[in-house]
Amino acid sequence: MLPARLRPGRLLSAAPLRPPAPRGAATAGDPARSPGTTRAEQAHRVVASCKPSKFDKKILLWTGRFKTEEEIPQRIPPEMLDKARNKARVKACYIMIGLSIIACFAVIVSAKKAAARHESLTSLNLAKKAKWREEAALAAEAKTK
Repeated sequence: MLPARLRPGRLLSAAPLRPPAPRGAATAGDPARSPGTTRAEQAHRVVASCKPSKFDKKILLWTGRFKTEEEIPQRIPPEMLDKARNKARVKACYIMIGLSIIACFAVIVSAKKAAARHESLTSLNLAKKAKWREEAALAAEAKTK
């Protein structure tokens, strides 16, 4: 039998592990400032953002993030743009899957119609090659004259 500390389902009472604080993070002494930064540097920090292009705006509209182009702010977080691009990529894949299925049914229908007319690729190829042979024979006959 396993010791009590190794049995499944046992809750651990230890404090959760925390990853080390990133460089420049606030310390316990002064939560507003990092140890290596001045107040001026702290005041000029900007949250990461990017200016969306016209295509990015179309993606944001198509994915339903915004209703009109006027609602889109001048700068948006890159995470928002990444989510919109991923959503657009998935929508495009679904559209391509649907079109592929429709194309498969169209090919099936056209093949059944061709079979009803007694057409096949082999008969078409044989007819085409016979036509080429006749043209080659006529060209060779014209050369000899």
